Amino acid sequence: MSDVLDRFLRYVAVDSESDPDNADEVPSAPREHAMARLLADELEAIGLDDVSCDEHAYVTASLPASAGAEGLPALGLIAHFDSAHDVCALGVKPQVITYEGGDLVIRDEPDGRVAVSPAECPELEGLAGQDIVCSDGTTLLSADDKAGVAEIAALVARLKKDPTLAHPALKVAFVPDEEIGHGASLLDLDAFGATWAYTVDGGALGEVAYETFNAVEAKVDVNGKVVHPGHAKDLMVNAITVAREFDALLPEWERPEHTEGYEGYFHAIREEGTSEHVRIDYILRDFFDDGIEARRQAMLDAAAFLDSRYGEGTVEVALRDEYRNMASALKDCMFLVDNALAANRACGVEPFVQEVRGGTDGSQLSLRGLPCPNLATGGFLCHSQREFIPVSSLERQVDVLQELVALFAVPQA
Repeated sequence: MSDVLDRFLRYVAVDSESDPDNADEVPSAPREHAMARLLADELEAIGLDDVSCDEHAYVTASLPASAGAEGLPALGLIAHFDSAHDVCALGVKPQVITYEGGDLVIRDEPDGRVAVSPAECPELEGLAGQDIVCSDGTTLLSADDKAGVAEIAALVARLKKDPTLAHPALKVAFVPDEEIGHGASLLDLDAFGATWAYTVDGGALGEVAYETFNAVEAKVDVNGKVVHPGHAKDLMVNAITVAREFDALLPEWERPEHTEGYEGYFHAIREEGTSEHVRIDYILRDFFDDGIEARRQAMLDAAAFLDSRYGEGTVEVALRDEYRNMASALKDCMFLVDNALAANRACGVEPFVQEVRGGTDGSQLSLRGLPCPNLATGGFLCHSQREFIPVSSLERQVDVLQELVALFAVPQA
């Protein structure tokens, strides 16, 4: 078993799902501390310097530059270790399947079948005969982003073992709560000490990204007026009915299931309540600044319209910025993208630039002054029980990272 596969299988088995209901705390879930301590211990065992695991479950460490690269700017490598909460991420049981073609069958039990067809994921057609890692079908896998964590850890272990491999000083950070929009906001950039960085939090092998969504969280509270239904005419305001009206006022074709590429969306992710009160949580996404502002305004306009119909205070909307498109912060650092493309080609991987229909820790870090494009992990179908990653992708991405850091062992033009 390769080092990166061994690390990945161990990491996904550790519960570290973040908790959106406790987003004001960092980490949002106490279980994230266990993952952070494990990673800190492993970086210590590799022999990295300045290994730290702080009270917020931020893990950082340093690897000194190889001979001849000591005076060059330090390069950061960053990944998040929390798992998404969209489906269960607790008790992950990874398995390695040799894929023979056709449907990738992850689970085939009387209580349910979980499979991926080539029609759903065309990349499967090129993976016949390969070993693929997936969960047992009852949870997600958490390749997003424990694959990135494993790949970075495997890289620095390789570099530490072979001092002839060229690289500048490397700064490693493994962080919590990316999946709930935290965005590595507590990473002390001065102490971290990197001039540039990469997050390893993308999709298919070869992907390089420097554009992300602008992201806003919306919490919508609908306040009803409850009276006996037998005497409700012209008196009752049913919060469930008004909540449906609110959602219907948003453009139907601007939902995730109808959008792609640079198209943004409104996405209702949770709803709960009674006829007296309903809460709907939304996420708003758009690549363009004017687009995200229009989406914010659409939420407020829908609330104002329903207030005019049912009374002031019927619908309350609270909006919170989560992260911004990092493209503007990277426009003067496109050599970072060029180097990533070159590193892939050096490993025989055909690279491609792909906008991220989501966000990374690099979104916030880039806007805070640490230019930080995003690189592939090699995984597919994240945030679902059908998530999988080819073993070959795990291994080749470590090679890509090795080639990449070597490009920074010389002065950048």
